[in-house]
Amino acid sequence: MSSKIDQLKLQYLEYIEIEKGRAIRTVENYAHYLDVFFKQTQIKNPEDLTNTKLREFRVWLNRQSAGNNAKSGETMKKKTQNYYLIAVRSFLKYLTKIGVSSLAADQIELAKVPERQIDVITADELKRLLDAPNKEKDPQKKARGLAILELLFSTGLRVSELCSLNSDLDLTRDELSIRGKGGKVRVVFLSDEAKDKVKKYLALRKDMSDALFVKVGNEKTKLGEAKKDKDEEPTEGLTRRSIERIVKRYATMAGISSKVTPHTLRHCFATDLLSNGADLRSVQALLGHANINTTQIYTHVTDKHLRDVHKKFHNKPE
Repeated sequence: MSSKIDQLKLQYLEYIEIEKGRAIRTVENYAHYLDVFFKQTQIKNPEDLTNTKLREFRVWLNRQSAGNNAKSGETMKKKTQNYYLIAVRSFLKYLTKIGVSSLAADQIELAKVPERQIDVITADELKRLLDAPNKEKDPQKKARGLAILELLFSTGLRVSELCSLNSDLDLTRDELSIRGKGGKVRVVFLSDEAKDKVKKYLALRKDMSDALFVKVGNEKTKLGEAKKDKDEEPTEGLTRRSIERIVKRYATMAGISSKVTPHTLRHCFATDLLSNGADLRSVQALLGHANINTTQIYTHVTDKHLRDVHKKFHNKPE
């Protein structure tokens, strides 16, 4: 028989999925974080959750291994620990909302983490990356690669948003609506270059798939074939993992040694806008950030511009 806390957890997960509109992946992640928390603290009822239990959990969490790919003796990163705490805090807020007594959510203070560092590449590296698919021998793979990279850089789309696009994309328009995180809809804009690359790619398509980007040649797999990657689905449409592998491959072909992901192109999109004079609020809207503080990580790109302004306009009096 399930405990009271298990019943409340189920209600909470249904609440964030239905009422709050959280993505299924987010709901699954929150379920995992809460399961670990309840298992470790042995909590059965909401009133059992005390500051002492929370402190014991935080100590345990801080001593956990960072994972299989971590260096020997390396413990879980503060940022990862915060994911668990955010889930617990959100759950406690829900309990307060429905009138169930437990620990106050504001009792949970997140661990301080180092300032976020974004993956950036130089203008020359970006140019080489966008040109890398031209080295492909397969015409369809070449056209697909050029379209993927140009579309990511043109729009600032998240990789999950890119995967959600359909092959009936209206290329007569310079804009399209995209449903992003939390189900929020925003408008993104297509450059002429991006539209041209997508048109050329679609002209080579012979399949009937609804997905905009599909597997090519030996990438195709039979429906129902077992997959090693749980995030992959037996479909012709590219998944986020597939896109990540493609971008990484082109970065290698372009001779870029630093880490490059689809998100790197999103970073390039934002820094390009800011360095050319776009205001922070506009960039926030184009990226679909709920909080402008998230967008502010890109303001470092204006440092050179400010330095030039200071040098030009701030002189000692003669």
